[in-house]
Amino acid sequence: MSAPRPRVVLGVSAGIAAYKACELLRRLTESGHDVHVVPTADALRFVGEPTWAALSGNPVSSEVWDDVAGVPHVRLGQNADLVFVAPATADLLARAAHGLAGDLLTNTLLTAHCPVVFAPAMHTEMWEHPATRANVATLRARGAIVVEPASGRLTGRDTGPGRLPDPAELFEVARRVLARGAAGRDLAGRHVVVSAGGTREPIDPVRFIGNRSSGLQGYALARTAVARGAKVTLVAANVALPDPAGAHVVPVGTAAEMAEAVLAAAGAADAVVMAAAVADFRPAEHRESKIKKVEGAGPEPIRLVQNPDILAELGRRRRPDQVIVGFAAETDDVLANGRAKLARKGSDLLVVNQVGDGLAFGRPDNAAVVLGADGSSTEVPLGAKEALAETVWDLVSARLDTPAGTRPSGPAPAGGRTADPPAD
Repeated sequence: MSAPRPRVVLGVSAGIAAYKACELLRRLTESGHDVHVVPTADALRFVGEPTWAALSGNPVSSEVWDDVAGVPHVRLGQNADLVFVAPATADLLARAAHGLAGDLLTNTLLTAHCPVVFAPAMHTEMWEHPATRANVATLRARGAIVVEPASGRLTGRDTGPGRLPDPAELFEVARRVLARGAAGRDLAGRHVVVSAGGTREPIDPVRFIGNRSSGLQGYALARTAVARGAKVTLVAANVALPDPAGAHVVPVGTAAEMAEAVLAAAGAADAVVMAAAVADFRPAEHRESKIKKVEGAGPEPIRLVQNPDILAELGRRRRPDQVIVGFAAETDDVLANGRAKLARKGSDLLVVNQVGDGLAFGRPDNAAVVLGADGSSTEVPLGAKEALAETVWDLVSARLDTPAGTRPSGPAPAGGRTADPPAD
């Protein structure tokens, strides 16, 4: 007997971004979810009932008076595994925050026992208005996930924060929230900073010193943190990936730029995870013109100087209630080098993984051992980078309420197992 399909209520409120919800609906249904679309009456002025019914394969209604015998205003919320509202307008957020129940969607929100996600979309002035910010804070305090909107082109010529994130990224939020289920929002109310990608140190206007990091692991960490309820600042170096829904992305290029962005964001953060591959060295001089090849002469040597050590600086600046996580990409003596780095940097956790020969960089999977300053060691077998991200956040979450210096070694999280310390 096949397992029942996850039941999702897709709420749609009256914003021009309603057309994007069609793509989110398609991704949900094609991945095996049983989706019931509940639009507001005005949302149907943007996308009509036949479209929602055809894409979902289920009847569509916006009124509590339809099919009264089935008590839809109660049953939809009670039976759902996830309620996802996209777009969520300022009006819908206000009505949800104040417990109003004037239509089927707001009734469903009041009866839902499952996780509830709102993906706001509105003009910048509306998103930044104190009333909207207060309503968002109220919803988050009650356990809902309110995804930060993207910045970009809005209706007409306006540009700014308030754009509905890409439907593919919203689908990833839905998928991760459903996967966590009862584990819920252990990072709710937390601000986390994640670095991703690889820095590039310019030699001249054409050439640079770089590395093979794609940013996939850092982006998996950011997406997973959003699904666990965190406010996420993602400092991304030279990454060609779509912005994760709900994360504030700060693009940087060099190690110095990354240091400035990370240290600025880390001051108010509860946790910092340095997943980026930061260049240890940079050219002492940046040539303003392309270095030309001279026939018969060898290349001039490039003198290198050391870049800022961001992880070590985070360790020096850390607050007692802050959790710092580093990454170590090693090719030889992986665990020995990892332990030495953990001792030098002053971080709580160090994710150690072997690279080279097609491992880690640019791949969808990863394997690692997460070393703790408390002496713990958690092995994460080869699997999706999302699985490693979940394990990292499990370990971070367990340490967030315990001041540094008093954090005991605890049991291994669900995503990994405690490893026996290998012989040195």
